[in-house]
Amino acid sequence: MISASFAGSAPVAGTKPDLRTVALGSMIGTTIEWYDFYLYATASALVFKPLFFPNISPTAGTVASFATYAAGFGARPLGAVLSGHFGDRLGRKAVLVGALVVMGLVTTAIGVLPTYAEAGLLAPALLASLRVLQGLAVGAEWGGAAVLSVEHAPPDRRGLFGSFTQLGSPAGMLLATSVFFLARRATGPTAFLAYGWRIPFLLSVFLVGIGLFVRLKLTDAEIFDRAKARDELARLPIVEVLRTDSRNVAITTGLRLSQIGLFVLLTTYSLTYLQDSFGKGSSVGLIAVLVSSALGFLSTPGWALLSDRVGRRPPYLFGAVAGVVALVLFFVAAGSGSALWVVLSIVFGINIVHDAMYGPQAAWFAELFDTRVRYSGASLGYQIGAVLSGGFAPLIAASLLVVGGGRPWLIVGYFAVLASITAAAAYAAGETREDHLG
Repeated sequence: MISASFAGSAPVAGTKPDLRTVALGSMIGTTIEWYDFYLYATASALVFKPLFFPNISPTAGTVASFATYAAGFGARPLGAVLSGHFGDRLGRKAVLVGALVVMGLVTTAIGVLPTYAEAGLLAPALLASLRVLQGLAVGAEWGGAAVLSVEHAPPDRRGLFGSFTQLGSPAGMLLATSVFFLARRATGPTAFLAYGWRIPFLLSVFLVGIGLFVRLKLTDAEIFDRAKARDELARLPIVEVLRTDSRNVAITTGLRLSQIGLFVLLTTYSLTYLQDSFGKGSSVGLIAVLVSSALGFLSTPGWALLSDRVGRRPPYLFGAVAGVVALVLFFVAAGSGSALWVVLSIVFGINIVHDAMYGPQAAWFAELFDTRVRYSGASLGYQIGAVLSGGFAPLIAASLLVVGGGRPWLIVGYFAVLASITAAAAYAAGETREDHLG
């Protein structure tokens, strides 16, 4: 089915890239972006606490480490505003190339940072600053890649083609977790803490070269080129989208809360939580994330294809509501002491529940906005939701665990609030599967 969609929609040679190139360009760029971002998330959970925050209690160190993680999320809406302006005015491709370069350079720089033992307070300050720059680049990436892939897609396959942008997340997570895991195993615990953690960050510079090779072959979609030729583009896209389409910005923000909240709790916060449950040397969390990432290559486009048949809303509503159940199952599995149950609970939470939202997401967000403000609108809602939920979820979870006396049920209650908002947003959003892109 996928190959038929590709083959039947190839444009005239020499004018536009065929759909294989568009899909690969969207996926490989977001893969590298998310590889860089997940490296930071994994390092925040496993190594940054002793390296950059050694002189505070373990609990406070965890909170401080996740606070720098949250700082990157805080920069993402600004990245969305800046990239949305230029992406809606000048074109999607140029902004995406710039975002990829910035992300790669920043991540490589993290790999050569001095630690607290070497530079004192300057070390965490530099770490937080680079994290903010990283957030700006990520704020530019997703909206452009999603919009580009959906605008190029056949009308009846927008969910599927949007999911190639989403595949960058499991691909990047799989790559980052694998490299982190292998570096940890190859160097050993002591050497890994001393220098081995830097290796995955330094590899980013080579991955960026690969991504640029593919992404430079892309062009903007015909729907954008026509709007540009007719001088129909917004002069100030962010102002226009907030003035005329603020409802859909609010809806896309709400749609993000449960999706990104569940994701970071099961892939980032879980690493710290499982270290406390299974011991500091345990790799059960990394293994579970690896398994769910690999399965994401099936579940993400699978849910997207379903949304091309039944609409965006039904799978999204299922994911929002079932997220609470998935989180309860994870904490029960973690308390059981069974590594197998932990892996199965994370696979259920990510591939069955989370991907029901994540698969259709790119298409739904892009379809909710007009071409003249599509990059700005989709990016802004996506990134504001990321800040409100994903950026603070590990920090809030770590704090609620302390308040709850080590019991996780306050975390479940917090997530239930996010899930309720997402369900309400999904109910309020219009069904866009059969709409024409304007």
